[in-house]
Amino acid sequence: MEVERLIRSAEELARKHGIGYYEIRISRVVMTEVSMSNGQLRGLSSNSETGIGARAFNGAWGFSSANDFERFEKAIETAMKIAKLSRGESKIYTGDPVVDDAEMPVKRPFSDINIEEKVALVKETDSMLTGERIVNRNVSYRDTVVETFYFNSLGSEIRTVVPRIRFGFSVTAKENGEMQQYWKSFGGTLGWEMVEGIDISHWTSLVVEKARALLKASSPPSGEFQVIADPELTGLFIHEALGHAVEADLVKNGDSILAGKLGQKIAVDGLTVVDDPTLPGKFGSYIYDDEGIRAKRVEIIRDGVLVNYLNDRETAQYFGLEPNGHGRAQSYAHQPLVRMGNTYVEAGDWSFEEMLEEVKYGLYMIGDKGGQVDTANGTFTFGAREGYIIENGELRKMVRDVALSGKILDVLKSIRAIGKDVRIEYPGYCGKGQSVPVDDGGPHLLTKALVGGLK
Repeated sequence: MEVERLIRSAEELARKHGIGYYEIRISRVVMTEVSMSNGQLRGLSSNSETGIGARAFNGAWGFSSANDFERFEKAIETAMKIAKLSRGESKIYTGDPVVDDAEMPVKRPFSDINIEEKVALVKETDSMLTGERIVNRNVSYRDTVVETFYFNSLGSEIRTVVPRIRFGFSVTAKENGEMQQYWKSFGGTLGWEMVEGIDISHWTSLVVEKARALLKASSPPSGEFQVIADPELTGLFIHEALGHAVEADLVKNGDSILAGKLGQKIAVDGLTVVDDPTLPGKFGSYIYDDEGIRAKRVEIIRDGVLVNYLNDRETAQYFGLEPNGHGRAQSYAHQPLVRMGNTYVEAGDWSFEEMLEEVKYGLYMIGDKGGQVDTANGTFTFGAREGYIIENGELRKMVRDVALSGKILDVLKSIRAIGKDVRIEYPGYCGKGQSVPVDDGGPHLLTKALVGGLK
């Protein structure tokens, strides 16, 4: 077999170039994409690709990739030559070899669904997004199946198959020169059964009505308020503000406010934050990371105490920790970096109604509208897709273009109530030089933060 020949070739090249550790990923990607804007098909493709990513370590990494099988062996040798020339002082965790063959199960494989049915889904959804004051609409569908064979110099040989699907749509409403957008996305490590489980009529109607309602919403007040974040905004906060700050490469490089705080109390009692790539069906799930380390549930904060960083082979060795399977790459053509999977806040014991009763004047903020975080100085600003004024425990008027800002550690210590309604269903792609699929969420949270307008 060609793979067996590559394994033998890598062993011989490592001896030739004096390389102590190497790891090779060979991936076959099968992907279909369909997109439509305002009734016009904008993208329709169905592709497959096979490539190799080779890394060698000699105190520093050497990396090379290729998508031409004739150049696979050359890519391995190039990675080893780069590592030999680099000759750094770093060390990595090695551990024991792993041999495994694992697939994520699906009920209806994408290969069973013809391209016409996928296009019909997008067209039908597009037709449901029309109506008064709707001036722009977009629908996108994407499915992938990635089969990867990983081997390294320790003797690990791991084959995995991971399916992934994402489907979403958005509209823009316009009136009197004012425009507002609303959108909804679905995704998971699932098959076509995910699409079959979506009530498309309900969600398209909701998206259209929300965009129209935002046209008539007011601007938010400014200042420090009690704020209830919905599960999606909780997920955005915990991914962006906390999750990136516990990525051990940022900690190692001095770009995190959480450097040196392992074992310290950084949040309120009762707050537990987890990253768990093993959650069945979630968009950020995987079986092994791209360094051949088995994915595992990692508690980041336990009852208010910072107990772990997310790490890879290099940062695990640097901090003297066990690697926890968070070395991820965008594709075979990219080197692994420390990345999140599914990041969320665990449940507390408050109901949403009990939280509302605690607020005399504040805001209820819903959904993710993006934002910025500075992990080095610990500040953030996030937008919510919609908001509501809370007065004496009741939801009042709708507000739009509302932003939440503050200092990460201040907000973590200001949490007054943690809901029991955990939801982890907000698929997206996290950018950190590379793009990888992630999910996040949690329950409703009641805290205190600065609120203002996005405009």
